[in-house]
Amino acid sequence: MSQRVLTARTLTTASGAPVADNQNSASAGAGGPLLLQDQHLLEKLARFNRERIPERVVHARGSGAYGYFEVTDDVTGFTYADFLSSVGKRTEVFLRFSTVADSLGGADAVRDPRGFALKFYTEEGNYDLVGNNTPVFFIKDPIKFPDFIHSQKRDPFTGRQEPDNVWDFWAHSPEATHQITWLMGDRGIPASYRHMNGYGSHTYQWTNAEGEAFFVKYHFKTNQGVRSLSAEQGAELAGKDPGSHQTDLLQAIERGVNPSWTLYVQVMPAAEAADYRFNPFDLTKVWPHKDYPLQRVGRLVLDRNPDNVFAEVEQAAFSPNNFVPGIGPSPDKMLQGRLFAYADAHRYRLGVNHTLLAVNAPKATTAQNYGRDGLMASNSQGRAAKNYEPNSYDGPVETGRALSAPLAVSGWTGTHEAPQHTKDDDFFQAGELYRLMSEDEKSRLVANIAGGLSQVSRDDVIEKNLAHFHAADPEYGKRVEEAVRALRED
Repeated sequence: MSQRVLTARTLTTASGAPVADNQNSASAGAGGPLLLQDQHLLEKLARFNRERIPERVVHARGSGAYGYFEVTDDVTGFTYADFLSSVGKRTEVFLRFSTVADSLGGADAVRDPRGFALKFYTEEGNYDLVGNNTPVFFIKDPIKFPDFIHSQKRDPFTGRQEPDNVWDFWAHSPEATHQITWLMGDRGIPASYRHMNGYGSHTYQWTNAEGEAFFVKYHFKTNQGVRSLSAEQGAELAGKDPGSHQTDLLQAIERGVNPSWTLYVQVMPAAEAADYRFNPFDLTKVWPHKDYPLQRVGRLVLDRNPDNVFAEVEQAAFSPNNFVPGIGPSPDKMLQGRLFAYADAHRYRLGVNHTLLAVNAPKATTAQNYGRDGLMASNSQGRAAKNYEPNSYDGPVETGRALSAPLAVSGWTGTHEAPQHTKDDDFFQAGELYRLMSEDEKSRLVANIAGGLSQVSRDDVIEKNLAHFHAADPEYGKRVEEAVRALRED
């Protein structure tokens, strides 16, 4: 029998054996039943059955790309983070965009917030900044998050998104009024991922080399200009190309039209937080720019598409607890909840070793720790390496330096409402946003809200929601009320 030599182009099984026939299954005779011994057939079918993992509960439908972040302005007075340490320094990044409420099979051009999750592959480890395309959110406490998402996703009985559920939750959550005004406004349906801003949304802490603490908010301003779709344009595009935003991002980068954003931050000295007129850690609030102006930091550029969407977009794992020296958390309650929830979601979906996947692993440094074993483990970290610390075998050791400055805490344990600041109500900023809009923007906002609210079956739920818009601005409330009444009378 002649010896066969495997070449680089020889099709093999997962174990490396050559495949003789990939077109016909082995059978008992030409027309007989198939054979259990056909290892290649069984492997292909079994693997196919397992090609998909549980989709994300939120942010399921996503797109992503690689690129770099380049520092353009000196911010060393506020943080000693190494990747921000000098003008001109570049750091590789991966950015995942997503819709929030819909499933993996949903359309891109829908009215929904957009995830803006950014992974910096820094020399001090990966830094994940997990935000949205809005600077605020619907709720301020993570204990409400599962209920909020349940109200926005498919009803367990009808199997579809129900206006009754959506607006009933909002009726009992007046803090959502600000985000509703954002979502139902002109920026509620971005024309593409390239034509929207990104925000860290939460408040984070920066610490400088002298140990001074600052609270910061991140703003990524699109250099392509903000472009959005009307409700009618969005519905038409979603019907023609459900993957419209994915298509746009992929084709733009393939053509060499690399999208970019300019990063700005708002910086608040930590000592000013207690007496600021708004609670600076409330995710339903913004810091007005006249109080804390935008300060430029750098430029974000996307210039490379993933080779495999599943491996690099679907399996990309982001967690806001992935900090680097000079950056840390704040008392933002929603951020505090997400420090646990995001990492735990990935442990469930991808396994405890998801950080070893190429898209999630550090690129500019090497992870060195005592984590071992578990499903799909490939982290032995060397022959005879110890899996405990401290040890006498030259294993990795702690630095003794905290990533960020300590924050003073006091008070009794228990459940507490957030401390009230002078302007801390649920409606003031929503009213401010409404009053900033042009007359045309106001008309479209009112029409969008009324279109959904008019479908609610219970009058008391409608009245509760109308009260929120009246509280934000009398004209706002009156116009929404009249528009809802007109639609319900038709």
